[in-house]
Parts: sequence; C-alpha cells; structure tokens
Amino acid sequence: MLIGRHSFIRQSKLSDVAGRIDYISNPKRQEYLYETYQTEGATPEFWKNLARENQLDFKASGSAGKCIEGREFIKQHQNLPHFFADHLSTLHYLQERLTQQNHVQIKSVHNLTGTVLHTNLGRALWAESAQQAALHAMKGNVALEYDLEEGKRSHRDNYISELLAQLTGAEAACIVNNNAAAVLLMLATFAKDKEVIISRGELIEIGGAFRIPDIMAQAGCKLVEVGTTNRTHLKDYHQAINENTAFLMKVHCSNYHISGFTASVSEQELVDLGREFDIPVITDLGSGALIDLSQYDLPNEPTVQEKVAQGVNLVSFSGDKLLGGTQAGIIVGKKEWIAQLQAHPLKRVLRCDKVILAGLEATLRLYLQPEKLTETLPTLHLLTQSMDVLKEKAEQLKACLANRLKDYQVEIEESFAQIGSGSQPMATIPSLAVTIAEKTEAKLTALLTVFKALEQPIIGRVEKGKIWLDLRSVADFKALLDTVEKL
Repeated sequence: MLIGRHSFIRQSKLSDVAGRIDYISNPKRQEYLYETYQTEGATPEFWKNLARENQLDFKASGSAGKCIEGREFIKQHQNLPHFFADHLSTLHYLQERLTQQNHVQIKSVHNLTGTVLHTNLGRALWAESAQQAALHAMKGNVALEYDLEEGKRSHRDNYISELLAQLTGAEAACIVNNNAAAVLLMLATFAKDKEVIISRGELIEIGGAFRIPDIMAQAGCKLVEVGTTNRTHLKDYHQAINENTAFLMKVHCSNYHISGFTASVSEQELVDLGREFDIPVITDLGSGALIDLSQYDLPNEPTVQEKVAQGVNLVSFSGDKLLGGTQAGIIVGKKEWIAQLQAHPLKRVLRCDKVILAGLEATLRLYLQPEKLTETLPTLHLLTQSMDVLKEKAEQLKACLANRLKDYQVEIEESFAQIGSGSQPMATIPSLAVTIAEKTEAKLTALLTVFKALEQPIIGRVEKGKIWLDLRSVADFKALLDTVEKL
C-alpha cells in the first residue's frame, strides 16, 4: 500500500504537461492511475484524501494557472504563444520571468498624495544615519544583548532606554514592535482581571481594526466606560474607582476630532486623582512627538515630555510617526514599572530585532541636536518645506509632465497637505500640487494605471475630477523627475 503524499505530479508515467493537467483536474482519473499500480488495502476515504492532496500539490507548485493559460491560448488561437516563435523569443521570455521572479514585490513608490506619514506607503522615512545603522546591524554581529564593559549578557533595550530617559525625563523605557503592542503589554502586565477606567469619548478605533475595547479584552482586563461621547468630567472617574481599579487611562484621540459642546479631563487632573487613591495613570499618546511642533508653525501635538512631567506613570507612543523613525512601540515611565513590563512573557513575543533597534537608536540620537532636525529628520524636513521651495519643484514637475502629456491639461494649484498616520486629522498644511485634467474620466483612469505601472509607481490622489500630485510628501524629487522622463 502506498502511504504519505504520493503526488501524481511526480509520477514518471505522467511526465508530460498535458497528462499531468488531465489527471490533476479529474480525481476519478487519479484514482484510476493508482489502481493501475495495484494498490491494496485502500479505502474509498483513502482515494478521496489522495485526490484532494494531489490537487493541493499542484496548486502549491505554481504551475496550474500558467499551464492552463497556455493550453487555452493554443485552443483559442490555434497557434503557439509568441514566446515560442523561435528559440531567442523563448529565451527572452524565460529571462523576463526569472527576473520578475526575483523582484521584491514591495516596490518603492513616489508619494504625491500630500500625506507625509502615509500608513499605506510605509509611514516615516528613515534618516540617513538610521539607514546606515540598520545596514551595519544587518551585515554583521552586534552587541545586542552583550555588555562590552562588563563582558556579560545585558538587555537589548538598554541603550535606547538610557537615551529616551535623557530625551523625555522618564526613568526608563521598554521597546516593542508597535504602539498597539505597547498598549497590550501595559494592560496585560498590570491590569489582568482588574478594571481600567477610560472616557467613552476615547474608545478609539484606528486602521487595521485596532480597537481599545478589543485590546482590553485580549489583555484580560475589564473596560469601565465613564462620561459621554462628547463630555467627561473628573467626577466621572472618581465615581468609578473601586478596590479593583488597576488604571486610570487616557487615549490621545489622534485620528478624529470632536468639536462643539465638549469637555475632557487632562492627564494632570487624573494624576492628582490617582495619587489620592494610589491608582496609576497610563496614556496612549499615539504619534508621540518629542518636540514642540508649533515652533515650526505646524499643528500642535502633545509631547511625551509633557506627559512625563505631569506624573503619568506610563506613556506609550509610536516610533514611525511624528518621531520619524522605525516602526516600534515605545513605553516610558518609572524604572520599577518598566522592569515589570520587561519581565512579562509577552515582551519576548513583541520585542524588536537588531535592525529596528539600531535604526531607532540612530533616529533618537538626532534629537540630541534639535536645531538640526529639519535637515536630518526626513519627516520634519518634508513638513517644514517652504512654499517657495515647493513652487520651484512644482514648476519643474509641471514642465516635465506637460512635455509628455500633450492631450492633458497640466497646472499648478494650491493644495493642503496632512501629517498623516492619525496625527491631527482636521489640521492641514499649505502646499502646492501639479494637477492633471482631461475631459473624459476614462483617460484620467488610464493615466493613473500608467502611473502605477511605472518602474517606480507615482501615487497621487483624485479630487475634483483631476489627478493631484502634491509636492510636500515627495521623498526624492530628482528620482521623481527621472521617473516622469520615462513616461
């Protein structure tokens, strides 16, 4: 009796493609094939499972679509595909397929959406120093968990913890793979089987179905909602406190805004209330700015330093948003609290690798020279570009596009950019865009298809019946012009 996975794909009796397809597509014929080998002791269930396994084998091989596609072409056209015209055509086709096979599908694109921190396009651009640090970590061994002075094992977060303590005023830090993980770790460590009090207006949902109530449920704690959607008062928190309260929690509503008849409670007020009852306060700050953005005439965003100074026990934020670094979740706070987070089993599950940590450390070190950040930190550089600089770029891009899109109307128009990634959703930043218009929607759609098919695709936005190419979010303008030259 045959046992295990004996795919007919591998049977020498069916070495030709046509034969394989024939048997693969018909389980009854598969059974017949094995019957010819006089298999004994097989049950009907055996044949059923065998047929299913063979079908799966063929699908996994990656040949199904290509073989059937070729066969259908021949049936329809009564001719061989073009790449079989001669041996040179066949070799060229094979070369193209092999090249395509080796290409990474996560392609570099030109971001002209006007959203600087675009989640779908990878969020923050890495600084040059962060790229070099990450490359160094990739290429060789690094002292990730090794203390060179003491000659013994250490913790992978130590270097960054010391740096963040210097930058934020916190005592220590813990690093995980994103801010959602940071929130989960805090709740799982300190609030399992306990209650967490939070304003109803702060029960946020962000992209990717991240919901605060769901995270609390996963962490094994009980959500206690207080207040209303638009108004929450200090007394609401006070009345909800009991012997099973683990945290008073604040969540920065970074991806939406409630206006009008509103009221909320500050972290400072919660800290004062928490001290009265010996209950800690934690804050999910979201983007987590480390500098005052208003000094650059950008929308104001609460800083990590502010929350630490107010006495918040634990503050979590992202590494790849306003901070301008690698994807990471960062928690800062008291040493004793951070130590418990580090000791939790989830920390190992959520920890970052050497490349991310190297890039994050290099990014944070840029903040030691804040006066140079607009030059050294790509995110801040893009956000602070002057309108004069954008105008110069817009004129160059317009000229380049107009030279190649003869049937389209190409213009420069005022635009409004956004920070992105949930930061200040209602706030806009003045910008300029090159717009492309055409009488027929079909031709605009066709042009968008052409843009996306380029070696380095151009991603803009469609608005008011035009394609808008906003200059504020472009990472490499020279590369963009080179791409347009290939239209």
